[in-house]
Amino acid sequence: MAERSSLLAPFRYETFRLLWLATLVSNLGGLVQSVGAGWMMTTLTDSHNMVALVQASTTLPIMVFSLAAGALADNFDRRTVMIVAQGGMMIVSLALAAMAILGLLNPWLLLAFTFLIGCGTALFNPSWQASMGDIVPRSDLPGAVTLNSVGFNMMRSVGPAIGGLIVALASAGAAFAFNALSYIPLIVALVRWKPVRPVSKLPRESFGSAMWAGVRYVALSPNLTIVLFRGMLFGLAAISILALLPSVASEYVGGGALVYGTLLGCFGLGAIGGAFLNERVRERYSNEVIVRLASVGFAIACVGLGFSRDVLLSHLALLPAGACWVLSLSLFNVSIQLSSPRWVVGRALSLYQTATFGGMAAGSWIWGATADAFGPDWALATAGVVLLACAVVGLRLPLPQFNTHDLNPLNTFSEPILRLDLRPRSGPIMVMVDYRIDQADIPRFLALMADRRRIRRRDGARQWALLRDLEQPDLWVESYHVPTWIDYVRHNMRRTKADADNVEQLRALHRGPDLPKAHRMIERQTVPLNDDTPLRDSPEV
Repeated sequence: MAERSSLLAPFRYETFRLLWLATLVSNLGGLVQSVGAGWMMTTLTDSHNMVALVQASTTLPIMVFSLAAGALADNFDRRTVMIVAQGGMMIVSLALAAMAILGLLNPWLLLAFTFLIGCGTALFNPSWQASMGDIVPRSDLPGAVTLNSVGFNMMRSVGPAIGGLIVALASAGAAFAFNALSYIPLIVALVRWKPVRPVSKLPRESFGSAMWAGVRYVALSPNLTIVLFRGMLFGLAAISILALLPSVASEYVGGGALVYGTLLGCFGLGAIGGAFLNERVRERYSNEVIVRLASVGFAIACVGLGFSRDVLLSHLALLPAGACWVLSLSLFNVSIQLSSPRWVVGRALSLYQTATFGGMAAGSWIWGATADAFGPDWALATAGVVLLACAVVGLRLPLPQFNTHDLNPLNTFSEPILRLDLRPRSGPIMVMVDYRIDQADIPRFLALMADRRRIRRRDGARQWALLRDLEQPDLWVESYHVPTWIDYVRHNMRRTKADADNVEQLRALHRGPDLPKAHRMIERQTVPLNDDTPLRDSPEV
């Protein structure tokens, strides 16, 4: 009973309830559109690869544009970004419906439209997922992520069947028109939502700098890089079922669009079951064990679906596949969100999506080409082998447990009073911090400094170095650079409460009469204008 209450806790918040209900309608439309696009491609071409590329054309933009979308999510109003994304997808869907009804579509034009819809999804997703932390408290975040997965898979359980019915009774064009209308409730709900965002005293980062800051943060966070790599491997192999399901439905099961829809529905039903098992499974098993079991279960489902020639068995094989899908992907998502501070969570999620959906896009092409060469049955069996390899990889790169560290801002930094009149863009700035360390404490000090180096570089420091005075061996100097004064302030504002432990331990080792002394300096370089001109100081930037 407690697990159920924990899962449903986010529904206590009205904003979450309204947005969650609106996304149900939007997800339903997206799934109906997916069925229409997948089935229309089977009528336009006999190529398994082209059918699989429908899935790739939707996921490829998420891989390519997610980082830019993540930077937008962290530096602009997320609600506005989501409204623009939803509006753009509605316009593209209306155009796709018109082209289909008029009979003007060909395979490549269909892929172009689905690619544009994927671009809208790439823009929407980081802002949507990062907004969960703005809507519910951190303690309810896993429940919110799981409920979003439940909502999507509730629609997956009925949406494909509805989509198949619409295609069978009307046309794929009608499915596309249905999707265009489904964006309206979410747009209305987003317009009504009035989020309260904290006021930042710092200017907005430049677009390129914001993207690079996200890449740097993730690259220097070991837990995040492991989640990204494992998500990419899982997506590469697991997408095989969704990419090849239209071919399986038409060639091996002998059904039409309606059977394709019910097959997807079974996948969705299994995912709902997996979502409701999430809390109980996470209480009993570690994250790594869950992902290994999910990979093995999905592999068995791939083989079963590939070699099944019976409609009922094919439907049954998709139930565990859906459960394993949602157990793994929701776990990856929550791991990213709980391991990222709010200032960079949109970019961290976008990089996770880039890795995972990049794996899915590549997998869609790989398994489609394999199916063309050897048949869908052997393509699915090969994907099952890759999933088993994903489980084995966990022996070397185990998935971390959920981060329990407090990633809220430390908020202990006060901008120092300067006697030089600096502009925010003045720089470069060099910072030096003096420590007095006893000989017996040096091994511990060096270990703490290794972690300090990672934290400094993660938060924007450059050219980090640790120096030891030759005449005073107990004097150690930490030094690093930042491009401008405002970058120095931003660097310190990014320090989290989880980083405080490193700071306190270093201060405990320091043997000076006061706290470690920080020196903040602006570089003044001397350069010759020509061979006959004496050196002079260059002006401050």
